[in-house]
Amino acid sequence: MIEKKILLYILFLLSLMYISIFIIFDNNKYKEVNKRIIGKVVYIKKYSDKVTIDIKSNNKYRITLYKNIDYDLGDDIYVEGLFKTPKNNTIENTFNYRKYLLSKRIKMVSTNPKTKLINKNKNIFFKIKNKVIRHIDEYKSKDYIKTFILADNSSMEEDILKSYRSMGISHLLSFSGMHMSVFLLILNKILKNNKYKYIIIFTFMIFLLFITNYPASFLRCFIFLILRYINKQLKLKYNDIHVLIITFCILTLYNPYFIYNIGFMFSFIITFFILLSINLLKNKNYYYRLIIISLISFLSSIPILIYNFYNINLITPLFNILFVPIISIVIFPLGLITFLLPNLDDIYYVITSGMDLIINNLSNIDMFNIVISKPSIILIMIYYIILFLTIKYNKKIIIVYIILLLVNINLKYLIINPKVTYLDVGQGDSVLITYKKGKTIMIDTGGNKNYSLINNTITYLKSNGINKISYLVLTHGDFDHCGEAINLVNNFKVEKVIFNCGPYNDLEKELIKVLDKKKIKYYSCIKELNIDNDKLFFLQTKEYDNENDNSNVIYTELNGYKFMFMGDASITTEKEILNKYNLPDIDVLKVGHHGSKTSSGKDFINEIKPKYSIISVGKNNRYGHPNKEVLDNLNNSKIYRTDQDGSIMFKIKNNKLTIEACES
Repeated sequence: MIEKKILLYILFLLSLMYISIFIIFDNNKYKEVNKRIIGKVVYIKKYSDKVTIDIKSNNKYRITLYKNIDYDLGDDIYVEGLFKTPKNNTIENTFNYRKYLLSKRIKMVSTNPKTKLINKNKNIFFKIKNKVIRHIDEYKSKDYIKTFILADNSSMEEDILKSYRSMGISHLLSFSGMHMSVFLLILNKILKNNKYKYIIIFTFMIFLLFITNYPASFLRCFIFLILRYINKQLKLKYNDIHVLIITFCILTLYNPYFIYNIGFMFSFIITFFILLSINLLKNKNYYYRLIIISLISFLSSIPILIYNFYNINLITPLFNILFVPIISIVIFPLGLITFLLPNLDDIYYVITSGMDLIINNLSNIDMFNIVISKPSIILIMIYYIILFLTIKYNKKIIIVYIILLLVNINLKYLIINPKVTYLDVGQGDSVLITYKKGKTIMIDTGGNKNYSLINNTITYLKSNGINKISYLVLTHGDFDHCGEAINLVNNFKVEKVIFNCGPYNDLEKELIKVLDKKKIKYYSCIKELNIDNDKLFFLQTKEYDNENDNSNVIYTELNGYKFMFMGDASITTEKEILNKYNLPDIDVLKVGHHGSKTSSGKDFINEIKPKYSIISVGKNNRYGHPNKEVLDNLNNSKIYRTDQDGSIMFKIKNNKLTIEACES
């Protein structure tokens, strides 16, 4: 048995090495290639303005169509168009679409390619799946039924999903072991001593996998149960933890990019620690087991939660104790019954609507929500080692786990080196300056009228352990500079707001209404701002007749390095500043007006001699920014552009300036 264990651990280490090779040597280079593909439609998701389709041929591809289509799952279609490598996130620690698709074995995408139906679906299983989807779409309560039957929560309102996440119980909406146990309980009751019981059960599970589109957590559950059955029949004498390790090895061999799937990680790690604590649960009643399992699930999920979402809810174990029975005993089974008996739809809709109302109200209790900066992989390993030793050997070293957590929570107060991050917000501006003792300043918020940027901004702030903005400085009232300001103060704690000189425009007036309602102090046309021993100097205090010339122009020194932020100030403002101030050479310049030819005049650039120049600009923008003349004026400066380099971060450590770009 010892030899078997050694072989098992070697297999596990080889799996980790296999995953590491794929991650380290992953070819991340951007590719564009014209392709002609004939493949089978395996996934369709319809939005109000577009349709997303996954196609399986030799490889798997995702296409997005901005038109009405009449394709069904199982149809063979011809696709011709430009396929691209999905891009990484351009703001650190935000959602990475490329990794998300890799976890689904998708490496290339295409937008609005030519498509043509080759063959309508004739596969009986796809026909059943299409019929099930259409059947569910007719229900008023389709959001929950779709989630439980198809493992698809796309019909659920984003606010409800957000509420489940903030409470730490979003796993209840993922197709996992809890849901499978309900199906197994039903099947075992029906089949009882039937000699083909296990064949029927495993066949049903395979079909359910097909119906649900093979979610990672369900795959884990299925393979684990198969291996457990084989282990029992062949009397191999592996325990459940060993079976779980073999399951992990099989799935990562199939797709090493499963490591990017959060549901996959939750499923394995939580299951591992529950199996590890099995001795604590023996001969205990249901409620005791529920409390212990909820607590262990919470503790084992903390590192994943803070690594991916940067906050935890301290009363998540209580929510689990309350809602696991409600979902597993009432909501989920009743959803299955309603699927079979459509006449119950109205009743089920009332019940799930009530559930939504309760979840929404409880999620608003945010006093137990704690923002935690993203931990290192080494720190996560230490977390799990401590938890393992605590459960396995019943040691009291859990206090070390808690101390580590507290240190991570307060990490921002231990940082003594300033950092300046120029966020990629497309055709707009947004800069975050972090000081020692957790003080922060945000200069502009960016803004896009077609979609909101605020989720990425808040995610980035949280990943750095930031739960409030000390000062929000708005250079001026254009939408691409302050369009997200209202969303920011509605979704995040902002202490004070600074406006530029000149009259307030309509957008600024709307923001002021929100500030007054929330009792947030605001000021305009100031000359300087003190942050501990650091000062921000506002160089533009003259009133002009246009918003751009009235832009706040800010100068500051951080550990001896000189930074300047130009907003959308024009050459007119630049000349006024040159006449008024004796400016030093600038280390880092945030170039004015996204590199427009109306800014960054030659005289001004020659005077301040920037060593590094940051141009915040949208990819393929309709204005033609940055202008060639401006680039020529900056030719003695090292230029970084958010459309090419993503977000750009300047760190000052040991009086040295280091630069990191979050390239797409």
